[in-house]
Amino acid sequence: APGVICDVIVEKDGPARAGAISSQARRQAPSPYTTMTKGTFSFGRRNNKSHKLCCRCGRRAFHIQKATCASCGYPAKKLRKYNWSEKALRRRTTGTGRCRYLKNVIVRARHHFREGCGRPPRSSRKTPAAKRTNTKAQ
Repeated sequence: APGVICDVIVEKDGPARAGAISSQARRQAPSPYTTMTKGTFSFGRRNNKSHKLCCRCGRRAFHIQKATCASCGYPAKKLRKYNWSEKALRRRTTGTGRCRYLKNVIVRARHHFREGCGRPPRSSRKTPAAKRTNTKAQ
């Protein structure tokens, strides 16, 4: 029988009987087909995938039968976003990725967006504070 631990019971009065199961042995090894089937037994039966990887956001949220992503809304052109989920907005906002272009903008802003020309001459580079210190020295 499934779930049996011991096949032989030794009684105090008489000899051992083969094939007899004690009530204690029955309690120790329950059958997998009991009424409480929300846990381990149910998880073992989950072998079908409803979602696969999305080609736009890379998450495992693309529903195979619906053919839409639950995370980004692909194949819709607009990105799926809702203000009721602040944490989801935080995960994909500016600064969470590589910022390939934005890093370049910060460097260009530091040099006042000069492009195609050299550095300005030294005399025009002086700040007003530096000119004031020079006048005191004279």
